[in-house]
Amino acid sequence: MALPFFATVPRGMESLLAGELRSLGAEHVKQARAGVSFQGTLETAYRVCLWSRLAGRVLLPLATGPATDGDQLYATTHRVDWDTHLGVDGTLAVDFSGVSDTIRDTRYGAVRMKDSVVDQFRARHGERRPSVDTRAPDLRINGHLMRGRVTISLDLSGDSLHRRGYRTDRVQVEAPLKENLAAAVLLFAAWPQEAAAGGSFLDPLCGSGTLPIEAAFMAADVAPGLLRADGLNGFAFLRWLGHDAAAWERLVGEARERRAAGLGRLKAVAPGQTVCGSDRDPRAIRVAQACVEHAGLGGAVAVSQSELSELRSPAASGLVAANAPYGERLGRREDAEALTRQLGERLRAEFVGWRAAVLAGSSHQAQTLGLPVKRDTTLRNGPLECTLAFYQVGAGGPSGGAAGASAVDAPRSARAAVRSSSGPSPTAPAQTRPAGMLTGGAEQFANRLHKNIRRLSRQLHREGITCYRLYDADLPDYNLVIDVYGDWVHVQEYAPPAEIDPGKVRRRLEDALAVIGSVLDVPPERVVLKERRRQRGAAQYERRASGGDFLPVEEDDLTYLVNLHDYLDTGLFLDQRLTRRLVRTLAGGRRFLNLFAYTGTMTVDALAGGSPASVTVDLSSTYLEWARRNLEANGFSAELGPSGRVAQGPPTPPASPHRLVQADCLRWVAEAEGQYDLIWLDPPTFSNSKKMGRATFDVQRDHADLVRMTARRFLAPGGILLVATNRRGFKFDQAELGGLTVKDLSRATLPFDCTRGANRHHVFRLERS
Repeated sequence: MALPFFATVPRGMESLLAGELRSLGAEHVKQARAGVSFQGTLETAYRVCLWSRLAGRVLLPLATGPATDGDQLYATTHRVDWDTHLGVDGTLAVDFSGVSDTIRDTRYGAVRMKDSVVDQFRARHGERRPSVDTRAPDLRINGHLMRGRVTISLDLSGDSLHRRGYRTDRVQVEAPLKENLAAAVLLFAAWPQEAAAGGSFLDPLCGSGTLPIEAAFMAADVAPGLLRADGLNGFAFLRWLGHDAAAWERLVGEARERRAAGLGRLKAVAPGQTVCGSDRDPRAIRVAQACVEHAGLGGAVAVSQSELSELRSPAASGLVAANAPYGERLGRREDAEALTRQLGERLRAEFVGWRAAVLAGSSHQAQTLGLPVKRDTTLRNGPLECTLAFYQVGAGGPSGGAAGASAVDAPRSARAAVRSSSGPSPTAPAQTRPAGMLTGGAEQFANRLHKNIRRLSRQLHREGITCYRLYDADLPDYNLVIDVYGDWVHVQEYAPPAEIDPGKVRRRLEDALAVIGSVLDVPPERVVLKERRRQRGAAQYERRASGGDFLPVEEDDLTYLVNLHDYLDTGLFLDQRLTRRLVRTLAGGRRFLNLFAYTGTMTVDALAGGSPASVTVDLSSTYLEWARRNLEANGFSAELGPSGRVAQGPPTPPASPHRLVQADCLRWVAEAEGQYDLIWLDPPTFSNSKKMGRATFDVQRDHADLVRMTARRFLAPGGILLVATNRRGFKFDQAELGGLTVKDLSRATLPFDCTRGANRHHVFRLERS
């Protein structure tokens, strides 16, 4: 029977926990503030207690009801049949959180709940009643008050799950990193995938060794709760009357077998070459060594005393992760930033080709590392808000070495604007016609560009947008689309009707190019011109030239590679900016499927948002390779493979949870298997590609069948399907989608700079009724 549960987690880690819970077999997973609700069997909850690296507590809700004052709180607590959970001679403890106008003290709330429980026992068993034991009770009860209502739950975990059991009172250092926060750092940094690929791990500021120990647990497939399972009073549910001892013993036995096998593999590698840590403080190293032994990792994790200035790479590639001093609790902020700068210097000198993840006290401190921040996220270390930043260590000085010196080809230093269709290049006339000699029409065009710049500039600056649409055929005589990509300008000329004088068209285009260069202060070699004709099938994706240059551009702290020269489209659809943000917002903990993926930009956002597993499908090997490079430019990786299946059940160390699949999407949808919690479906407007093995596909005619099949075969319970198309005047056929609710997001996802294209921007959100 499916039961409701709630797992608590520090703020900022909800998306990671949601994904972890799904991998552990939980269903109907929903994120909340500082926690995630889910459903499953009692065995599911046991598995979470044993295997979750992120959760703090696992709660089993028993009742919810009004609690505007102490009497209502007492009455709601009294509704639970406590005899089914606790023996009359047992012990209990009550944790209470939340306040109201009448319940102003959490201690008062806890006492009223305790009184209600023991009074129920007294009424049933005479004067016999359970006693209170706050240290190791037989039953731990949790009460949470919010907006006048209380949720009463059993705490199945007992001590917070971040207490793995490898620390003792005598092995402590100042301000140790909590174990579940360390696990979040490693999961955000994709350490399990790095470990599966044979990568090494190093924490050069290891303190008591939390990061190396958690890294070894992941690499060796060790359940983080297994030390507690092997000890006394490990979990609260062990003394609960509803405990299923047989199910628990099965799970523990499986975990022990996996630990033995995983540690055998890890210890077979030369010590220090897989997981290691160092610190300048000899006392911290003694503590770390003791923790390593208590964790059962002797011979699998190497920790040693070393000055940061002596840091050396133990292997050719891997992950460096560190919890940098923040300067808030320990030492001065200036000293903390100086140490971070020194760490950056050692990384650039010794760790080229490695990835790095640093938990810093602020985004400013993260930048003092001197490496480009590829992405970052906000986490909380106790009361402190911190920045977790990710880097790819490249050769060169502080301004160089971005991720992908290998993944990103630098654009040519000088390249004349090109015209994709036949005919003379407009570049030379644009250089020779002075702006002061423009015609009246060209002056009107210049005024419109100035007006658009004034209209857009404030919001562009506020949101940090560097890629945007400046002009979209605003004037009938200048039928152009002008997009800005950083310090490059991409101009598309809509093909004029055949009856228009070609000479007149050419002169207008020459004037337009001169105006664009003058108004935007852009040299001709950074203006790329293409002619856009009505396209059929895959024509818009076909190569126009053979330059192969990729230009890295930034959007919302992510990097995308665009190609302004070789294809009609650039690889980044500007009108999908808000949709990319939506995918990133929704992706936390959700398995992601990207159909008709093009260059994989949606997958980049899904992974940045915390998707634990993804499949990206496209027919073109060229675009899948482009997608791979987009992922790599942001510190992610994916495998090219023929299957789109996403594994379920207890976590195992796959080669990679992210896959790129080259396939005809229509055929793949009909034949593949899998369940996904978030699906992006953006089919072509029309296709008659011979590669697709069918006559034609028309999105207006065929979308209902495609959407219905995609939802039926792949959409998991509680999942979200996003459907997009750029077909002008598209009408969504909701009548043919029984069982799915449809919400039109077209207006809500239309960027402010793309409003003139509203009739070709269509986005819909579908969920099961």
